[in-house]
Amino acid sequence: MVVVVLLAAAFVAWDRAGQPDDLTEITQGIELPDASGLPDLPGTDDAEAGSALAAVGQLEVKGRAPRTGYERDEFGPAWADVDHNGCDTRNDVLRRDLVDTTAKPDTRGCVVATGTLDDPYSGDTIRFERGQSTSSMVQIDHVVALADAWQKGAQQWDEDLRAAFANDPLNLLAVDGPTNSAKGAGDTATWLPPDTGYRCEYVARQVGVKLEYELWVTRAEADAMEKVLGSCPDEPLPLADPVPEPVG
Repeated sequence: MVVVVLLAAAFVAWDRAGQPDDLTEITQGIELPDASGLPDLPGTDDAEAGSALAAVGQLEVKGRAPRTGYERDEFGPAWADVDHNGCDTRNDVLRRDLVDTTAKPDTRGCVVATGTLDDPYSGDTIRFERGQSTSSMVQIDHVVALADAWQKGAQQWDEDLRAAFANDPLNLLAVDGPTNSAKGAGDTATWLPPDTGYRCEYVARQVGVKLEYELWVTRAEADAMEKVLGSCPDEPLPLADPVPEPVG
């Protein structure tokens, strides 16, 4: 507080007397506090190779492009069977992320009827039951939202690459429906999971997806990624999260 007051007084004097030759004249005689003992979070330059923090430094940083032309259909039919295992992508991810699942009869083990989700975003446990009024309790989130991807490189892709991106298991998570709706198309700078214990893994996944698909980030987004991952510098960069084959 003393330093602030002294600096304020010095700047008032400067304003009255004219601009000094350099900042030395302003701070002369003021003893500034020693900040050398304050802890610094690791930055991308200090990060270990293979960590998500190090990968942030490999992402291109530039401004967000306009959202003009974005439609969900630009990324192909929702939950297409791009891996040709006979099951749609939504049910592939439900089988991977839920436990104690049961399958709807006569679907060759594809369609998940019931299961339990330990939601990574909220930390809640959700009992899933397939049905018109209940299925939306568990949604499949695009970790890097499609609209965000569109504004940071995806609008330049062909339709095959966009469909592959929209159905890539690395970019998909089964999560609590209302929490996912609250996220919208937010990036790391504008939205993080309410469960703080999952934030490092979540941001690492965003970094992994953006690096894999050569999507860029805004300056604010890169700074937010570095801030989160600076608290967990050993968080590994995820490279894949495959879905299991149906059993039935």
